[in-house]
Amino acid sequence: MSQSQVATTDGSPTALTTTIRGVTVVDTRTGDLTPNMDITITGPTITSITPTQPARSTSDIDARGKFAVPGYLEMHAHPLDLKDPTGSLELMLANGITGFRQMAGSPELLRRRAAGTLPLPEDSPALLALPGSLLLPLNAGTAKAATAAVAEQHAAGADFIKVAVVTPEVFFAAHQEANRLGIPILGHLPVNIDVIEASKRGLKCIEHLGPGLGILAACSTDEQNVRAALAAQRQIKLPPIKIPFMESILKKIIHKIIVNPTSRTSQDDINLLQHTIDTFDEAKCEALAEQFRTNGTWQCPTLIRERTSELCDAEEFRTDPNLRYVTPRTVKEWQSAADTFAHRTPQAKATFRAAYALQLRLTKLFDEAGVKMTAGSDACGACWEVAGYALHQEFDELARAGLSPLRVLQMATLNGAEFLNSTATMGTVEPGKNADLVLLDANPIEDVKNLHRISGVVRAGRHYSPTALNAIKQRVADARSVL
Repeated sequence: MSQSQVATTDGSPTALTTTIRGVTVVDTRTGDLTPNMDITITGPTITSITPTQPARSTSDIDARGKFAVPGYLEMHAHPLDLKDPTGSLELMLANGITGFRQMAGSPELLRRRAAGTLPLPEDSPALLALPGSLLLPLNAGTAKAATAAVAEQHAAGADFIKVAVVTPEVFFAAHQEANRLGIPILGHLPVNIDVIEASKRGLKCIEHLGPGLGILAACSTDEQNVRAALAAQRQIKLPPIKIPFMESILKKIIHKIIVNPTSRTSQDDINLLQHTIDTFDEAKCEALAEQFRTNGTWQCPTLIRERTSELCDAEEFRTDPNLRYVTPRTVKEWQSAADTFAHRTPQAKATFRAAYALQLRLTKLFDEAGVKMTAGSDACGACWEVAGYALHQEFDELARAGLSPLRVLQMATLNGAEFLNSTATMGTVEPGKNADLVLLDANPIEDVKNLHRISGVVRAGRHYSPTALNAIKQRVADARSVL
């Protein structure tokens, strides 16, 4: 790496300058390629991009034959849920992820962020957004409680409100308060929600294509009866008063659901899912997609999360070589979830496979309709998902859905920046943008697989060579093997 001292114009401490020479710059807006360019970085910022010149120092980064794209943005992950997120964050960086959206927060995490004491290691992506606590029956069991929770999280500095397991009444009350305060609200669609109404009211983003039947119900020719059946399903019920340890008990319940949501699926649920699949109407889906596009309702499909849930006992997961980066205890937990899934009836497994195929189809339809989407994996909680690697699996699933390599690249870079209102600093490789880059061995516009071929990462101006990235991975593998 070429690093030389340069004086700043205002007399402040000097910054380091780095030059990446001879690289092809990929335009994430158009897919255009500009070969033979020098990217000059001063401190954490790209300061210039110019036609390549002869090397000025033997320590310049020789990037001839390489392709420069913005750092990948992991837009749905849970590393800060972990007691020690260090290894997971390091794996994310080693896989080209330079920023992440943390999808579950707490008052404590918000306080620590404000104090600058979050447990972020040196080799970590940037934290891009953080919510308060999930809206659940415990803290948002009524419309009044939900309204108060939204106001409290907004006052505490949350970047968005995430909704999980609540009723439609509670959801819309929280939605109204979030709109009043000007804070985005997003997350899981409640059971039996009118998804079009939620979109019209300004729902920012739907995670996991629902999850469940929220979106699929709206695409059914028998929507009314499907929604009636959903309304009759059992819900998590809590006592009317708080009891000792209720929060910890609920967290354990939620954790089991997160590992594999199909674990709570009854035969009646499976029958309803199959009926919804059988009554899927593409024209209704296209009309729904148009509503999402018009209303600015984003999607973060997390297809890999759906795949690991709905094909949980697939051999590809049990034999994944990247399990070496996971603690034996976690692998055992995932194997247990897969064993439980393996005992499902052949009919149930066939329904889940059909559901996943339809989710791929939904993703393609949304893309064709111009619905804005970001790339996320739900790593650090979901079964069979290894931090960092899971986002690359998501790239492959998006390609399996039929999205072009350029669209997948955009979802991993430019779209995330747009979603976060941060295109002034992220999403493209340009002067003035953050020096967060991935260097690739092959053209990512030709094949999604080339997004995996990382030959270097730059995070806040610091360059990580392939040797350095491999050292990070080995360090994590060694640490996890003894836990």
